[in-house]
Amino acid sequence: MENRVYPAASDPNGKEVELEELAIDIPLALEPAQWPECCIYRIPKKLRRVNKEAYIPKLVSIGPFHHRQDELKNMEIQKLRYLREFCYRTRKKQERLASIIEENEVKIRHCYSETFELSSKEFVNMVLLDGIFIIELFLRTREKENDYISSQPWLRTGIIHDLILLENQLPFFVLEELYMFAFDDFSSSNHLEEAAPLVKLSRNFFDYYDRQQESIIGEEVKHFTDLIRYLLCPPDLHPTQHLDNIYFATKLDKAGLKFKPVEKRRLLDIKFPKNKCLKYCPCFDFSWLLACLPCLKCFPWLKSMQRVLEVPPFEVDGNTEALLRNLIAMEQCHYPSKAYICNYVLLLDYLIDTKKDVALLVDKKVIVNKLGSNATVATLIDKLGQHIVEGKSCYYDLGRELNEHYDYPLNHIVASLTSTYFHNFWRGTATVVGVIVLGFTFWGFLRPFVIKESSIYG
Repeated sequence: MENRVYPAASDPNGKEVELEELAIDIPLALEPAQWPECCIYRIPKKLRRVNKEAYIPKLVSIGPFHHRQDELKNMEIQKLRYLREFCYRTRKKQERLASIIEENEVKIRHCYSETFELSSKEFVNMVLLDGIFIIELFLRTREKENDYISSQPWLRTGIIHDLILLENQLPFFVLEELYMFAFDDFSSSNHLEEAAPLVKLSRNFFDYYDRQQESIIGEEVKHFTDLIRYLLCPPDLHPTQHLDNIYFATKLDKAGLKFKPVEKRRLLDIKFPKNKCLKYCPCFDFSWLLACLPCLKCFPWLKSMQRVLEVPPFEVDGNTEALLRNLIAMEQCHYPSKAYICNYVLLLDYLIDTKKDVALLVDKKVIVNKLGSNATVATLIDKLGQHIVEGKSCYYDLGRELNEHYDYPLNHIVASLTSTYFHNFWRGTATVVGVIVLGFTFWGFLRPFVIKESSIYG
């Protein structure tokens, strides 16, 4: 390559410097840094440093990132067994199944954020074994077969955990193509009920995360980490502005806000129902009456006359951190403008500052703490929020309304009166009786003056 001299430039001392083109051979056509099909990523280093173990499979490797790891070789024998059983089940030859992968090998490779030094044959065999293992596992789960994996709950739970890790994925489209090819002969047969789409089988396997099993996933699923994200996010989330701050849960509680657990709703579907009457006249908040007489909750109009934050229960156990960390990594890499899981984690980080906030939310059944220590949950939420690069939040409007509720002085007065004098039935009854006695006493004091005044003018 011939060196060319560019126009002279000036250095900081004012001297002219000649800039020469670097003599590097650059190919005319380079592969892009990231293919459009890319959806499976190596975890960024800044996220991995916080908790490396949250991203590493413990029982089974899927895809090329953790292929050939010695500690995961035990499950390779089970993959071979499942491949044999699957070929027998579907009456398809292994070579024909492999041909489906061979036709899509380039597209499959483009789904990963890195290139791998695997020969074509080794790559195809890996995808075939992993893909058939997943499909056969899903079928056996639906049919409730008692085999090596399903007979050991700890093993099945561990595999579910491994199959949601971002680095441990196969593209969903190749699983669908294998599944459709294998069962195309059974579409009109009563031999098996294989006509159900693979998405339905997948949701059945991950039913723990699927709170609305009849809902439809309107977008293309890229892999299982992506599927779990769809199962947790309601379809009506829209990021608006950056969320700066929200008052802690204990502070909001002191302002009269009620936390209400709502079942059968997706985890991120948090709502703060509007009530114009209470917004301008907090004195009409009937929380005190419902606290004294819970039986009155059967009247919807009374229940609506209190400020309630509706929150789907958030269960915290030993796998929660790994789940959320992989979902966060997925959004940071693939959905930076729709980082709904990141928005949710930061919302929790605002609401939870100390173990007292966790204790309140546990008491309200908004958090189900299976870790035992409330301080551990508070620390976990705080660490999850680290290194998240957040843009617009889908909870901006919610946060603004919660802050407005706290900043309105009358809400504090009503909440204080409610907690002091109407905390429960007995305290509320004593308060009512005391008010009545005070009224009669005051009337007894005024009565002679009233009677005397009336007799003068009578």
